Amino acid sequence: MSIKGELSTLTKRALGPLPSFNVLDLIRLLRLLDKYESIGRGKISEALNLGEGTTRTMLRRLAKAGLITISKRGCSLTQKGKKLWSSIERIIPRIVEIGNNELTLAPKSVAVLVRGHADRIKSGIEQRDAAISFGAKGAVTLICRNNKLIIPSVSVDLERDYPLAFRDIMRFINPSEGDVIIISSADSLKEAEYGALAAAWSII
Repeated sequence: MSIKGELSTLTKRALGPLPSFNVLDLIRLLRLLDKYESIGRGKISEALNLGEGTTRTMLRRLAKAGLITISKRGCSLTQKGKKLWSSIERIIPRIVEIGNNELTLAPKSVAVLVRGHADRIKSGIEQRDAAISFGAKGAVTLICRNNKLIIPSVSVDLERDYPLAFRDIMRFINPSEGDVIIISSADSLKEAEYGALAAAWSII
């Protein structure tokens, strides 16, 4: 099963109410669990800025799928969970907060790197709309082509036209040929991260 299929399965409705979380929450949770050997439910809820009920439901789903173990010490990824996160990380290896530059549109911004998916980008409008649908104020999509960073229909040379943004991207992201970079901006860091992941998810 593909990464998209596996994560989507975890958000499908079982008996009872609809899940109060989405695929992007799962990605954020798996990323957090990869960072720590073991972490408690309360700290997960706080770190992800999610309610305790939502966090508990997500963890239960992941445990049932064999992706995590839950013990008195906390929650940890299983080998299956680590394998799934590694598969995600190969496609989305960077998710970083960046400061203000010419391309940021709100107080908080997150840049995400999508490895080798430049051929999926048309105008970038689809990615912007995906980001906005999850609370972002806007998003800018860039691609790495012919050793240059470009914004479709806007700039064929980011280094020349937006030097501050170029500096930040090269410092935090360091893309390669064929990569996609999406910068999502929002009033909160959580919304900026949701926007970046939603935009990335739209081209995976």
